[in-house]
Amino acid sequence: MTDTLRLAEALIARPSVTPEDAGCQALIADRLGRLGFRCETLQSGPADFRVTNLWARLGSGNRPTLVFAGHTDVVPTGPVQAWQSDPFVPTHRDGRLYGRGASDMKTSLAAMVVACERFLKDTPDPAIDIAFLLTSDEEGPANDGTVVVCRELQRRGERLDWCIVGEPTSVRRTGDMIKNGRRGTMSGRLTVKGIQGHIAYPHLARNPIHMAAPALAELAATSWDQGNAFFPPTSWQASNIHGGTGASNVIPGTVVIDFNFRFSTESTPESLQQRVMDILARHGLQEGTDHELSWTVGGLPFLTPPGTLVDAVRAAIRSETGMETELSTTGGTSDGRFIAQVCPQVVELGPPNASIHKIDEHVALEDIEPLTAIYARALLLLDQDARDSKAG
Repeated sequence: MTDTLRLAEALIARPSVTPEDAGCQALIADRLGRLGFRCETLQSGPADFRVTNLWARLGSGNRPTLVFAGHTDVVPTGPVQAWQSDPFVPTHRDGRLYGRGASDMKTSLAAMVVACERFLKDTPDPAIDIAFLLTSDEEGPANDGTVVVCRELQRRGERLDWCIVGEPTSVRRTGDMIKNGRRGTMSGRLTVKGIQGHIAYPHLARNPIHMAAPALAELAATSWDQGNAFFPPTSWQASNIHGGTGASNVIPGTVVIDFNFRFSTESTPESLQQRVMDILARHGLQEGTDHELSWTVGGLPFLTPPGTLVDAVRAAIRSETGMETELSTTGGTSDGRFIAQVCPQVVELGPPNASIHKIDEHVALEDIEPLTAIYARALLLLDQDARDSKAG
């Protein structure tokens, strides 16, 4: 039983389903406080969805700062009876730690804390500041979590130089893949307006599903961009279509189509929106008359090219595992999109993600200690870089 494993189990045992924190941040703050961190709880959101955020900093605020970021909330368990063991009772089977949050991302949080403890034991007078930014609203709407803390830090003028987000990025072994960026996400809701009528008298009605179909076909077939060296091409996907009264003999009056873009740095929200509008117009769907369209930009793409942080994390992985890690920007969004607005270098590194959000979520025991060692080594390398920069 390593220190990281013990702390991971203690965090998993707390049923912190969004927006509940269930005491996870208090547990972490207690450990950080013993190291000299100044810990601050920032709550946000309405009374029925109260979000807990933790901001903790060690240092004066005038030195290069590494932020460890992550979330204490987890997704719902799904049917508990489908689990082989209680999702909030950390359980060992076949060399794995089972429990909701084992991979996403309570093991990462435990590894971050223990890495700091080890680093500060060996380096009691570091050349860098260390900070933690944790939220209980990452798996949910993400309106009152990291984004709120980032705004407050920006208002205060707090210095952030590097950030490691503990998202589960690895594929087969801890450290085989890190995310040095993420695609942007933008959702749209298209409402096409027709005329409801009897299906036997189509000349007296106007079917909005038929009206929308040609445009949807072109949207699905469109190549939005070719991506670049860091990002795959932008993708468009329809996620929901709602139309009809439920009766088989009624032409509906409207159809609502939900869709989403995951976009690279080769496109912008404005350029994608304009291209969608052009396609709709090309198929006879005029704004206001034939359709209404609303947009939600969930996050802009961000990218951290090779440099101080990427190089340190790569070197840490190589030193502790012998692997050459793969840089990637694939997958969903993360709170890195908010942090990247206030911190110039952001990467994500965590354990394998094959079981995240699933029944019987787990992490291999053999993946836990390497993660702690990688975080600790990254701290050491960044601290050395700061010392070298100061000396130079």
